[in-house]
Amino acid sequence: MIISPWNWICQAARCHDVWAITREKNGAAIESSVAAEPLPRVHWVYYDPPGWARLGRKTPRGYDYYFLWQLGAYLVARKLQREVGFHLVHHVTFVNYWMPSFLALLPVPFLWGPVGGGESAPRAFRRCFSLRGRLYEVLRDLARSLAQLDPFVRLAAQRARVGLATTEETAVRLRGLGCRKVMVLSSVGLPGGEIVRLGGFPVRQGNAFRLVSVGNLLHLKGFELGLRAFARFQSRFPVAEYWIIGDGPERKMLRKLAQRLGVVGSVTFWGAIPRRQVLEKLADCDVLIHPSLHDSGGWVCLEAMAAGRPVICLDLGGPALEVTEETGIKIPAISPSQAIADLSVAMEELARDSGRRTRLGQAGRERVSRLYNWEEKAKYLADLYNQAVSAKLPGEPRPLRA
Repeated sequence: MIISPWNWICQAARCHDVWAITREKNGAAIESSVAAEPLPRVHWVYYDPPGWARLGRKTPRGYDYYFLWQLGAYLVARKLQREVGFHLVHHVTFVNYWMPSFLALLPVPFLWGPVGGGESAPRAFRRCFSLRGRLYEVLRDLARSLAQLDPFVRLAAQRARVGLATTEETAVRLRGLGCRKVMVLSSVGLPGGEIVRLGGFPVRQGNAFRLVSVGNLLHLKGFELGLRAFARFQSRFPVAEYWIIGDGPERKMLRKLAQRLGVVGSVTFWGAIPRRQVLEKLADCDVLIHPSLHDSGGWVCLEAMAAGRPVICLDLGGPALEVTEETGIKIPAISPSQAIADLSVAMEELARDSGRRTRLGQAGRERVSRLYNWEEKAKYLADLYNQAVSAKLPGEPRPLRA
């Protein structure tokens, strides 16, 4: 049985019968999708708490509601367990390690994850955040600290046959909660067809060297670092442009910063645009800049690599696992001034060496195809399930990371 986002359900159903518990509001979209691409081995079970419980949606990010949904989903799963007799239960959403899963109480092997949330912005960088950003980080740290005292969170960790962490930072926290077996498994991937499509993007031929960043304009995404690094870089390499795709509360501040840095004429803020257009813009750029300070995933890094674009990122979180020396440049996150200086140097290195950009781009395509293809994740998941059910752990399935 799986409580899971769509891709994990699809991959699990390749080899297993799956009972997927999800919210009622997802029903219409699911029925539409399976009408086009049937999933005969998946049994959909829709559940929502009583109406009074939905008041919890008004709390920050709806955690009260989620807690009640989890409790109710466990009761539904317990009834199904008596009727069906599951071999294994796998919980992967919410993707926060500090939210409990009551499914751990079922009398079958329990897999937890991939979960993230253990990543934090290095403290040296927090003084650069807006008041809103600093308050967010303080409240997030407090919420995690309190949640880690929750006996239900610790119970989920201790009963998990395997805890799957999206990053090394989260893996450390799972072990601290008492999880006996922890593996690092990225939660991100791309369908095979998408990898093929992105792989068809040609190497860009253009006069101006063009960088791009994609994401919500939040303090934690580090766009300010990218802008400051670009200003340094452009002073040495004037024929360069920086595209920023996305929207959010930091947009006004970033526009003002571009003006103060004297690069407003070379920086384009595209705002929030449909994903199809995002990929078209990506094809018109040479390098992705992803200076995120805590990010358990990093889909845009995979998309850029699949499109043959090198990635410059901070050596933190999910991107640090996805990007290697063969596919991009990872920058240590020691201090803001150091990161800005190193990011600008990396920009210049790639701007002046088109051959290196081509090599990094080709290696990125190969890495995504080999390790981040959802079809490959299905094989990994099948190995993991078989070992969990047969109690052969702590042996490990085939590694998905190189």
